[in-house]
Amino acid sequence: MTHVVVDPVTRIEGHLRIEAEVDGGAVQDAWSSSTMFRGIEAILKGRDPRDAWAFTQRICGVCTTVHAITSIRAVENAIGAEPPPNARLLRNLIMASQMVQDHVVHFYHLHALDWVDIVSALSADPAATAGLAQSISDWPLSSVSYFTGVRNRVQQFVERGQLGPFGNAYWGHSAYRLPPEANLMAVAHYLEALDWQRDFIRIHAVLGGKNPHLQSFLVGGMATPLDPDKQASINMTSIAFMQGLIRKAKTFVEKVYIPDLLAVASFYKDWAGYGKGVGNYLVYGEYPEADGANAPLFLPSGVIRNGDLSTVEPLDPAKITEYVTHSWYDYEAGDGEGIHPSLGETSPNYTGPQPPYDRLDIEGKYSWLKAPRYDGLPMEVGPLSRMLVAYGSGHPRVQELVGYALGQLGVGAEALFSTLGRVAARGLETLVLAEKLEDWLMELADNMGRGELEIADNSKWDPSNWPEECTGAGFHEAPRGALGHWVHIKKGEIARYQCVVPSTWNAGPRDAMGQAGPYEAAIIGNPVADPEQPLEILRTVHSFDPCMACGVHVLDPKGRELVKVRVQ
Repeated sequence: MTHVVVDPVTRIEGHLRIEAEVDGGAVQDAWSSSTMFRGIEAILKGRDPRDAWAFTQRICGVCTTVHAITSIRAVENAIGAEPPPNARLLRNLIMASQMVQDHVVHFYHLHALDWVDIVSALSADPAATAGLAQSISDWPLSSVSYFTGVRNRVQQFVERGQLGPFGNAYWGHSAYRLPPEANLMAVAHYLEALDWQRDFIRIHAVLGGKNPHLQSFLVGGMATPLDPDKQASINMTSIAFMQGLIRKAKTFVEKVYIPDLLAVASFYKDWAGYGKGVGNYLVYGEYPEADGANAPLFLPSGVIRNGDLSTVEPLDPAKITEYVTHSWYDYEAGDGEGIHPSLGETSPNYTGPQPPYDRLDIEGKYSWLKAPRYDGLPMEVGPLSRMLVAYGSGHPRVQELVGYALGQLGVGAEALFSTLGRVAARGLETLVLAEKLEDWLMELADNMGRGELEIADNSKWDPSNWPEECTGAGFHEAPRGALGHWVHIKKGEIARYQCVVPSTWNAGPRDAMGQAGPYEAAIIGNPVADPEQPLEILRTVHSFDPCMACGVHVLDPKGRELVKVRVQ
């Protein structure tokens, strides 16, 4: 038995440690540990609930809108504020554009190097690469001269020793299977995606002032002015500009991302048999299509147990609990109890060894993440969960695209429950949302054309209009999965605040019953050709798109200043 430690796991947001026992060329057991502490909940106590979104948005620098919208929804739910239709549309545009950009960045810049061998690309024939690219898509940048230029560019990186993101990886690993030409094509699109994502996310600059951390959220609506006759507002010129960005995004996803995904996946079909994980899936649902608390959602909510797509259960947030049995926290009721987030406690208690250390204390506490459970079960959240719930709920476009992808790869529906299925689901979701964005934009334009310019409900802005004490919950489907915020407001101030984020669901440790979290369960059974270069472990972990900074955040437990940044 070989003990494998991957620390830190790179190409993610935050700090993650994976330990695994490998025997016979496969993972026999695994543990996931987040090695940072989050203190945002403690920071929010005593603050104005209307400001909470600005603090929580800083939990993460990758998902730049997700905590803001979830916090806004939690406070609105508590005080009874109802955002008007234009606010709903603006929020849908912001959230869905975040999702599209984030998924493309993940595929190319955070996950592709688990499947693509950059060194191999240097030996590719540009003519053969052009032939391959033209056989799967009519994307215009597929000429021999173009791929020759890309190959020469990468060669110059190598000769100068300035490899940047390509500098530290398991190049030449036996688990890489793409031919040199496919590797060169992927490298070219990696570089193209850098420019594409920077251009596309200008939607956030238009609607929110900047990216990351938009400035236009507001309890009760949005602070994005709408007026077709004013240059300083969202007007028809703004609408036309965003329409152009959306159409370019849809073209890139259709002609580059999806063809690349299918081309790469065709060489790794056996990965449809690895990485299933816990087999349970949870989705809060997202993108309201109408107004009101019970409005239909473009991507539905639901729960799937044991991979049974024939039964999508209604979601009941009251069934959510969090355990700290193996987490560096304490509960007053004891470590064996699961607590609902609305009553959640954030009491750090680090009992582990001082870094650096050889092994986690797997019998005791070993992570700064808690262990969320739904009805006592670990749940996977994220793009795969959303596409499975949408598929099982009869979403026509999702069913069509899932059928197309399975047909192109020549695999059955069981392939969805895997590392490969997780990667494919992210791509399909990107296409579904890229297609939908223009609908919301045109609905906003129609409202503006009719003179409907309201963007906020101010009737609940004054705390004197709130109950003396109230509680609320806000939910959002972030790129990495189900995100929930719970707030308790007393006399106009935050008395309690808790976040349960996607990477807490996925990367959390074992619970009081000994049940492994989704990362831990998904890694078990993975092949490992070389324990010194555990590329296969990274493939499955990266397929979840970890964001540990959302799950935990740096704060000295004694409140001491750790660093001071001074601008001169």
